[in-house]
This record gives sequence, C-alpha cells and structure tokens, in this order.
Amino acid sequence: MMRKVLQKLGKADETKDEQFEQCVQNFNKQLTEGTRLQKDLRTYLASVKAMHEASKKLNECLQEVYEPDWPGRDEASKIAENNDLLWMDYHQKLVDQALLTMDTYLGQFPDIKSRIAKRGRKLVDYDSARHHYESLQTAKKKDEAKIAKAEEELVKAQKVFEEMNVDLQEELPSLWNSRVGFYVNTFQSIAGLEENFHKEMSKLNQNLNDVLVSLEKQQGSSTFTVKAQPSDNTPAKGNKSPSPPPDGSPAATPDITVNHEPEPAGGAAPGATLPKSPSQTSLPAVVVETFSATVNGTVEGSSTAGRLDLPPGFMFKVQAQHDYTATDTDELQLKAGDVVLVIPFPNPEEQDEGWLMGVKESDWNQHKELEKCRGVFPENFTERVQ
Repeated sequence: MMRKVLQKLGKADETKDEQFEQCVQNFNKQLTEGTRLQKDLRTYLASVKAMHEASKKLNECLQEVYEPDWPGRDEASKIAENNDLLWMDYHQKLVDQALLTMDTYLGQFPDIKSRIAKRGRKLVDYDSARHHYESLQTAKKKDEAKIAKAEEELVKAQKVFEEMNVDLQEELPSLWNSRVGFYVNTFQSIAGLEENFHKEMSKLNQNLNDVLVSLEKQQGSSTFTVKAQPSDNTPAKGNKSPSPPPDGSPAATPDITVNHEPEPAGGAAPGATLPKSPSQTSLPAVVVETFSATVNGTVEGSSTAGRLDLPPGFMFKVQAQHDYTATDTDELQLKAGDVVLVIPFPNPEEQDEGWLMGVKESDWNQHKELEKCRGVFPENFTERVQ
C-alpha cells in the first residue's frame, strides 16, 4: 500500500516539477529585466544630475556677463535660481517615485532565489530518502528495523520539501504577474515627472527669452556680426564654422570680429598672408609655416611624409581637449584624449577657416585606410602634442 502511495506521489512530483521549472524560468527572466531597468534608471538619473550641473554653470556664466546696469538683471537671477530648484526637484522626485520603488521591487528577489536553491537541495534529499526506502523494500533479505527507519526519514524529508514547494508554487506565479503593474507604475511615474518638468522649464525659458528681448530693445542699438577673417589667397566659403570648446578657454576660442561698419569690398582682410586659424597665435613658428604650406597644397620639409607607419603627408599630432560631436559625415567624432594625425586637404581650396584634416591615430593603426577613416575637425577643440 505504501509503495503505491509513493508511486502516485512520484508521478505527481514529476508533473509539479515541470510546472515549477517554468516558474523558475519566468523568475530568472523577471530578475534579469528588473536588474537592467534598475541599471538604466540609475544611468538616466546620473544624466539628469549632469545636465543639472551643466545648466547651473551656464546660468552662472549668464550672471557674470550680465552687467549690473542692464535692465532685467534681477529677473534673470531669479530665473536662474528657479531653474536650479526645478532640476533639483526633478531629480529628487525621480529618486523617490521611481528608483526607491525599483529598489523595493528588486529587494524581493534575493530571498526567493535562495529559497529556490534550497528547495532544489531538499528535493534531492527527498528523492534520496525515497530511493533508499524502495531499495530496502525490494531487497531479498528484508530488515524490518531498517525499513521502518527509512520510512521515517522519507516522511520527514517529504514534509520539509512539500512545505517549501507549496509556498514557492504560490509565490512565483504571483511575483511573475506583479511585473506588469510594476512596469506600468514605474514608467508612468517617469513620464509624468518628465512631462511636468519640461512644462515648468518651458515657462522659465520663455521668461528668460522675454528678459533678453527687453535687454536687446533697450541696449542693443547696433548689430553685432561674428565672422571669421578670410585669408588673402583663399575666398571665404563659410561652409563650416567651428564651435568654441566647452570650457571657453582663450587659447581655444576662435578669433572673432565685432563689426559696426560695413566690411571692405572683397571680404579680404588687408595685409593677411596666412589663413588665420583659431589657435594660430599660440602655435610656434614651425607650425604656422607647415600650416601655410598645407593650405597652398604642399608639404615642404616634412621628414615624416614618407614613413610607412604614418599616413601620407602626415604633418603633426594633436590631442582632443574636449569632446566633439560630428554634425556631418565628413567630420571626425572626437572624445577628449583622442590623438589625431593631421594631414593636408586633398584639395586645399576645400579647407574651411579653423578646420583641419586628419585621421584618429587609433583608426589609422587599426585600418591603415585614409579614405575610410579621415575627416575634418575643429582645430580649437585640440592641442598640438607632436
């Protein structure tokens, strides 16, 4: 009779195990998804914090350049203060309403994962006790005392396993179903907070725009034109205009002209003999000479031009001091620290003011193909290193 019961239990266990394995697969998938969501949310929060700092510095710069006697100074200062508070509030609410909820949600998983592992061990104990009991039952020479003890151990092992098994069979499907509501609540919170943030930020930006329009009307009697100075031997194309680097350091800022009078006919700067690069004044004479030779289509006296480990026409190396995001397919994407091998333009007339042609050293070392790797980049984002 006992053996029939055990066989029936064995069959039931087999069915339950198939269901349980599916529950475990779902659990692992849910844990992986939740962990990724937590990671991406933390990255998002770090980006919000970085944007807050960048916005704060930009507003501090505005406060510094906004002269005391200009109208709207107090309003601009108040807008900057509210801007700072809005970023802080947004970040804090994201932490409270999304990240902490996420942490609580994921906090359930370690204990359940431990119990799943423990259930596996208790199942092994249960199966071992059952097989031991069955082997004693079928032995030619039966030892009733051993059989009785084995039966006692089997009942005990079965009870421990079943208690854990029943609890997990109920909890795992419930946890799996809870993911839908959790995802909905999390993304609704993020979407709602971001929507409200942008609404409030839009109001502040509109207010700042109104202040600046008022300043222009009261103070701006002249039109300020920012233009690069063309050379006397190359017409100013105006195809590309390099942006100033993030830190706005004087050595890396393009030369600009603030004109109140019409430009002389022909658009050429009288007496200019070299195309004026943004950082030319800080470069040694040898660089200026090399730069001049490059613009005129020649590379004179370049001892490295024929070296096999460097691209043809190589002139000198520069290192990116700031990140530069390419805005066209012919531009190089730079990260601060990237080393670029500067080479001449195939057609000197295509060179725009303040831009150099080059190939990133890492790309050249890997591919040795100029056609695929070369591109233009703003000189004022880099500094010569060799």
